[in-house]
Amino acid sequence: MAEPDPYLRQKLVPIRGVPMLDSLVENWPAVEAVQARPDDLLIATYPKAGTTWISEIVEMIYHDGDVEKCRRGGIHVRVPFMEMIFPGHPTGVQQLEAMKSPRLIKTHLAVQLLPKSFWETNCKIIYVARNAKDEAVSYFHFYQMAKAHPEPGTWQEYLQSFMSGDVAFGSWYDHVKGWWEKAKEHRILYLFYEDMKEDPRREVLKVLRFLDRDVSDDLLEKILHHTSFQEMKDNPMVNYGVVPSKYMDQSVSAFMRKGIAGDWKNVFTVAQNERFDEDYERKMAGSTLRFRTEI
Repeated sequence: MAEPDPYLRQKLVPIRGVPMLDSLVENWPAVEAVQARPDDLLIATYPKAGTTWISEIVEMIYHDGDVEKCRRGGIHVRVPFMEMIFPGHPTGVQQLEAMKSPRLIKTHLAVQLLPKSFWETNCKIIYVARNAKDEAVSYFHFYQMAKAHPEPGTWQEYLQSFMSGDVAFGSWYDHVKGWWEKAKEHRILYLFYEDMKEDPRREVLKVLRFLDRDVSDDLLEKILHHTSFQEMKDNPMVNYGVVPSKYMDQSVSAFMRKGIAGDWKNVFTVAQNERFDEDYERKMAGSTLRFRTEI
């Protein structure tokens, strides 16, 4: 009888109070020891907040709109997921160590868990935040198809776990607030998913200014087209179609599912929405951070 795969339906284990997948805990000493470089660009998000989208936008900027260069490998290879460990592949840390500068790096870590070298080198960081209700829905579908995560249970059960912060990478509330406060003292461009959906041109221009880059109107249009939801959904180098279905079963739910703002209204019951709003008000009290739940 075959041994069960330790990377499937992992347990959550806390690192400094933040629930993390068991395999990430195993790799944690290497993550803490990561040496950032001054010309690194770190892309930080809570899971399912537009990570792949902003990663592909920056990739296109870095390669002057060369689509073929942006097809040289899956997005998880081109923008390594720093804390990830995946069977049969180099860890995110190993990928980064082998990369030439300038590096693009992805993380879902809460701000207090980021390796200290990123603060010491003062490298630039782009953070993308998405409203909590759409996050909860998208992450629920991701939990179902991304088999490294624990079984999510029913939507009702999962929603309670999300509200309690008992999900991989911890509390959404703590995550978005922690990075928001850090942006007051560090070179962090804090973007909102809803703003990106509303006016992608405006938000890409913000990214270009932050990166001290200038592009022609034609190149900007090319970037916007290549990073539109439908283009990315159909691109196997972006949509995680190269990942074996054993680990990401896209017959259960596509990695790139809808890519809209306001889908939560199709999922939340009236009672769930009322309870969520009450809990949200308590947890976000005192913060200047504001989200739109639809556009």
